[in-house]
Amino acid sequence: MSLITWTQEKFGTSVSKHDEEHQHLFNLLNKLHESVGQGERGTIGKNLDSLIAFVAEHFASEEKNMSAVGYPSLAQHKQEHDTLVQTCVDLQKKFHAGSAEITEQTTAFLRDWLIKHIPQIDFMYAPALKAGGIQ
Repeated sequence: MSLITWTQEKFGTSVSKHDEEHQHLFNLLNKLHESVGQGERGTIGKNLDSLIAFVAEHFASEEKNMSAVGYPSLAQHKQEHDTLVQTCVDLQKKFHAGSAEITEQTTAFLRDWLIKHIPQIDFMYAPALKAGGIQ
């Protein structure tokens, strides 16, 4: 069973590129969650690395578009991104060093972050991006 499901109603920003990226993030998080349930450390590590790499790529994509249109809350938005990335990278390092595990609590934390961040923070950039011609 999926940990998180993307729907237009709950998570659609109306910026197609970022909606597609969010869907991919959800798929990667679901893969990580599934691998945690199976307990195979190598697969967990691979899925963790894929998720974190795409999170960084997605955040850079959003930030580039917000910068391009002069989005006034870019600095605050970027701070939220940077905080999550730092938390994830720290955990990733500890996991690969053998001093931390990825658990269902980890994937629930990431799910909860996305459930809060997209509707409360990302929705706010949509009008500015659309007005700037970013669809």
